[in-house]
Amino acid sequence: MTRILYFSKDYSPHDHRFLSALSETEHEVYYLKLEKNLRQIEDRPVPSNIEQILWAGGQGPFRWRDLPRLVLDLKRVVHEIKPDLIHAGPIQTCAFIAALSGFRPILTMSWGFDLMQDAERNWRMKQITRYVLRNSTFFTSDAQVTRDKAVAYGMNPDRTAVFPWGVDLKHFRPQRLVPGRKAPVAKNRKPEIGNRKSFTLFCNRSWEPRYGVDVLARAFVKVVQKRKDAGLLLLSGGSQGNVIRSILLNGGALDRVHFGGQVSQTDLPRWYHMADLYISPSHVDGSSVSLMEALACGLPALVSDIPANKEWVSEGVNGWLFPDGDADALAEKILALIAQRKELPKIGRAARRSARERADWEKNFAKLIEAYEQTIQLDRRSK
Repeated sequence: MTRILYFSKDYSPHDHRFLSALSETEHEVYYLKLEKNLRQIEDRPVPSNIEQILWAGGQGPFRWRDLPRLVLDLKRVVHEIKPDLIHAGPIQTCAFIAALSGFRPILTMSWGFDLMQDAERNWRMKQITRYVLRNSTFFTSDAQVTRDKAVAYGMNPDRTAVFPWGVDLKHFRPQRLVPGRKAPVAKNRKPEIGNRKSFTLFCNRSWEPRYGVDVLARAFVKVVQKRKDAGLLLLSGGSQGNVIRSILLNGGALDRVHFGGQVSQTDLPRWYHMADLYISPSHVDGSSVSLMEALACGLPALVSDIPANKEWVSEGVNGWLFPDGDADALAEKILALIAQRKELPKIGRAARRSARERADWEKNFAKLIEAYEQTIQLDRRSK
């Protein structure tokens, strides 16, 4: 039996997915949380057989001035539970604290944004990233582009593994409609959005600058000026809420948008089923789980042409790409797809096939277990 200390920034749906899968293995798993986020969107409890550790962190936002205290208390935690490895990420917070503690072996897991954005902020973050990766026993990420970044920062390329985190293909799957029956309509939704006569766009990316939802808002204003049958479902929330609502209001498109707020993972497939087209305008990403969910639901995707998205979407095969940050190009693409909406079911079927081939969580999780084994073996050889 292997003792694993799973160290993550917060308790997100991704953390729940990992911890739930780990709870069904023979491993003894301990969970350490760095922050307590007031906007936590995961309402499912930590699996009962995962032991959550109380420590100096996890009570509020991470502050750099607390770093010495957190490192010292992590040493205490390690001394008490004696893990065989620490699984830590993101890189500049959790993995950095783990590396500073002196414990080995460490499996560092990138969360995408830590390498694609945070590492590039300033020289200090670059130095932290290099330090962590040079002191990591093994490294995993969900996209080739992030793995390549890690290697550029000093990670040994022979000690890396890439696997998309994936989705539950039984939960996220195409809807089977009885002929003549409309797609389900969420409570308190405008009935004209999501019905058979409208063309409904869907986005559930967080309203933070890195995810580009403001770009989608500007594009949607242009779409509504030409197509009165277009609607937009927006889930989530974030710091750009006022900006996004102002763009839609000033552009006369606010009444064509339904804001769904935070939606549970249990209910989320229903929202994909209400849409005709999934859109991710993200500027920074690894292998986006929401994109994989859309593909698994057979929903055609239109996404920014950043490297990670191009690993998943092939133009005109299982979705489409648009130039990152270009609202005009996004609007033109949406209008073109509305005009050829009869072709979308074929693209949706190809999307589902690509999800089955590469985004199966059950298959992909096994690669994490293999990475654990490699991490421990590498540490033993070095002693």
